[in-house]
Amino acid sequence: MSFSNINDLLKKPEDKSTVSNEGSQKKFTQKMVGIRRNQLEVEAERRSQQLGVPYISLEHFPVSQEALRQIPREMAAAEKVICFFATPDEVRLGAVNPENEKVADMLAEIKDRNHADGMVYLISESSLERILELYNRLPIIKGITKDIEITENALSGIQSDVTDFSSFQELLKKKSTTDLVVTIMGAALKLDASDVHIEAEAERLVVRFRLDGVLHDAASLPKETAKQLISRIKLNSTLKINITEDPQDGRFTIKLKAYDVDVRVSTIPTVHGESVVMRLLRQTGQKITLDDLGIRGRALAVLKTEITRPNGMIIITGPTGSGKSTTLYAVLTILNKPGVKIITLEDPVEYRIPGVNQSQIDHSKEYTFAKGLRSILRQDPDVVMVGEIRDLETADIAVQAALTGHLLLSTIHTNSAAGAIPRFMAMGVKPFFLSPSLNCVIGQRLVRKVCAKCRQEIVLADFDAMLKEKVTAVLARLPESELKERKTDRFFKAVGCVACNNLGYKGRISICEIFSLSPALEKMVGAGTVSEAVIEETARAEGMITMVEDGMLKALDGMTTPEEVFRVTE
Repeated sequence: MSFSNINDLLKKPEDKSTVSNEGSQKKFTQKMVGIRRNQLEVEAERRSQQLGVPYISLEHFPVSQEALRQIPREMAAAEKVICFFATPDEVRLGAVNPENEKVADMLAEIKDRNHADGMVYLISESSLERILELYNRLPIIKGITKDIEITENALSGIQSDVTDFSSFQELLKKKSTTDLVVTIMGAALKLDASDVHIEAEAERLVVRFRLDGVLHDAASLPKETAKQLISRIKLNSTLKINITEDPQDGRFTIKLKAYDVDVRVSTIPTVHGESVVMRLLRQTGQKITLDDLGIRGRALAVLKTEITRPNGMIIITGPTGSGKSTTLYAVLTILNKPGVKIITLEDPVEYRIPGVNQSQIDHSKEYTFAKGLRSILRQDPDVVMVGEIRDLETADIAVQAALTGHLLLSTIHTNSAAGAIPRFMAMGVKPFFLSPSLNCVIGQRLVRKVCAKCRQEIVLADFDAMLKEKVTAVLARLPESELKERKTDRFFKAVGCVACNNLGYKGRISICEIFSLSPALEKMVGAGTVSEAVIEETARAEGMITMVEDGMLKALDGMTTPEEVFRVTE
């Protein structure tokens, strides 16, 4: 009996000459359906042999809810592909047309999302229909929102009332405990804070804002508000409210009309209660440029040259909070062009860049920098950005990637650009691999910009003896070409006004040092016996301006102050 004959019979179950009553009609229909399914399975098994793809019948296969949720029903029906098996280590897809290119793309995406192995099986139309029916039994799960909706009216009300820390303190006194989170976050956004710290002390709860890299006491709250305030933050961050003796990490989003603000939340237990730190990441979509960061002159020319090379490593050094990730994002913005595949591996993804494949590591699933970097290289990228190189395994893979045709950007924790090379060697990287793979190294810090509205001019003679001596020593090391068009005795000092919250500084800019591996440096690194001091001396002889020298030039240009330069470099 052919398929067409079976289908004709199935379409006419009311034919009284074939089926005499309702009971026999039902049995007949079931029999015909069974025959059709068997025929479909036979046909599918024959096709699997022709295509060389494994075959499976899902007629009685138990399919979990977790497996079904890997592919939305609409996509499964449209592409005739389903996931019938999913564990933390393995996923299996069933496809009516496994040769369909979209099936391979879906498998790759699911494998990447689950960090698991995967395989595609050929299934029949009958198996597909059965699994599609199972979607109807999936419980409807209402998403739990952890976003804080701050309306423009509420935000404008808070921001109009908050002009400095004292006005913020007065506003908190008028707010109920349930409004504290919105009030604190609204004030933090108004004052351009990058971090909010809520710290329990013996008699009070202290709210501190980090402005331009410096932490300030913004306000204090009664001790009795601590439990309810921190519980509210935990609730928004989907953290466990009843866990107070262990650290926790979470996140939520502030939804604004103009843009979203991702808030990363960290809690730790302390002697007087829990301490909460919230990092504010504004997703404005505004492109960051190297000029905005303050990279200029010879340093800018060297960096622009190095990022045009098709392979090699560009390493940025500095302590936490020195702007390394921001500089990497600025470089990625330049490299992000049609025809260039860029993949990043970050912890966490701080800013989303359209056109760039951004992946976030997950230690709970053993998705580390090293494991992620191996997977990234199988994706055939042109440019790879790794958030940080912190161990030999990651360093070795990064070096090999740079040597095999990839441009790799990353960071490493050292105090200076010259310190990066000894740090790689201390990890165990072979010098003869490192020297040809390293394009350039950047060392940087962030200094606060002196407020343009209240700064006051000051001459070198007005400095105290110690500061004058240090400034004079730095100026003496600078090349004459850098000083000939500048007044070397004129600087500016921070005063303070309403525009800068009476701090004297507003915004930040980078001071940096950068050197590329010249033939002389490459030879020295390859020998494996070079020290940080020798590398810096050689780089300076080849024209490198150090961080403190770059900072002093920016102080002469009225962008910052000598005190601020020495604060971050000493």
